[in-house]
Amino acid sequence: MLIEFGVSNWRSFKEAQLLSLVADKKSELSASNVFDPDAPAASQLLRSSAIYGANAAGKSNLLRALRTMKRMVVDSAKWQHGDTIPVMPFRLDVATENAPTEFEVTFVTEHVRYQYGYTVSHDRIHEEWLFAYPHGRPQKWLGRAWNQETNEYVWERCAALTGTKQLWQDSTRQNALFLSTAVQLNCKQLQPLYDWFNKTLRMANVAGWSPTFTASLCKEAENRARILGFLKAADFDIQNVIVESEKMSDKHLPEGMASELRSALLSQMADNEVFDIKTVHQASDGRTVEFDFKDESDGTQKLFAFAGPWLDALKNGYVLAIDELHDNLHPKMVKFLVDLFHNSETNPKNAQLIFTTHETSILNQEVFRRDQIWFCEKDASQASKLYPLTDFSPRKGRENLEANYLAGRYGALPYLRKFLQPDGDGG
Repeated sequence: MLIEFGVSNWRSFKEAQLLSLVADKKSELSASNVFDPDAPAASQLLRSSAIYGANAAGKSNLLRALRTMKRMVVDSAKWQHGDTIPVMPFRLDVATENAPTEFEVTFVTEHVRYQYGYTVSHDRIHEEWLFAYPHGRPQKWLGRAWNQETNEYVWERCAALTGTKQLWQDSTRQNALFLSTAVQLNCKQLQPLYDWFNKTLRMANVAGWSPTFTASLCKEAENRARILGFLKAADFDIQNVIVESEKMSDKHLPEGMASELRSALLSQMADNEVFDIKTVHQASDGRTVEFDFKDESDGTQKLFAFAGPWLDALKNGYVLAIDELHDNLHPKMVKFLVDLFHNSETNPKNAQLIFTTHETSILNQEVFRRDQIWFCEKDASQASKLYPLTDFSPRKGRENLEANYLAGRYGALPYLRKFLQPDGDGG
């Protein structure tokens, strides 16, 4: 369960920005949109957060930051010495273009609250820290800081973290995280944190997902029934899904591909499955008709691809972050997807949804609490700012959030100027 995520000096974010899923002490929609994380020192949390803003305002960069943090925790121990770390600081200010980027996340896993973060540049981790709250009070489990004068790390000896700490420290390269390295070297105490990043935190970009995961679930009858129920609830007249699969082979690669590239791809994808998906519809005379998946509409293909990850997140209590949820989806479909998270029956394990969108039809107090809405916009220095709707103290149940947003009351709208045709004959 995600509590907060903070980032600074990352792409369009210059100063520290914080996305919080801590619920305000309000009574609105408390039965559907709020839950208790069941951990000491953890407040009630929100089941979703929606982020609005103009194109290029920085919304996607916030999710990219979360994705990058996940990638570093999961993969940095596997990187080679000298590999460049994939960070990009704010480049429009001389004070930040060579300064470290900072990521910090607070979350709950296995009924314990953790606060973990680090600062990082292209060539090294500068600082790394971890606090745990197993009994409500903070315990420092990790402290690491780069000393510029001695060109080595200063480590804090934290008694609460047990095990072969010296081995883990000595094995941690300057471009790798201690958390990632220690888990690779069998640190059981940190395994739940690593698993939260690796398994619980799920990311999707603007394109969403490929249909492969949903197709793989359809091979099992129980999962196929759940996915068909999802599609029918979304008003898609699909009677059945037929999935056949086979191992990746030479015949699945395009003709004319260079032999070296072909061999490399086959080697890398040897264990991958290739799926042939067909949807079954019912004709007016009662016959069943099969369609190739590629012949379905873009919206149908996208929702089918969503079905597996969406239902998987709800079933397992994952944190799902997706950019531009509205893309290729009807406004009512967006509401349908969000509502599944705002329902204890469809979301029994308190999965959370974080998404960016331009879809304003759901920007109302029947769908969201006021503390679930966030905005992102750029200031005069072209730096992105993230701020909550609650900064404007909207009236409970009375304020038209959509109308006020589109009227500019909350900012985060594109500033459009009159287009003037350049002088000249265009020759």
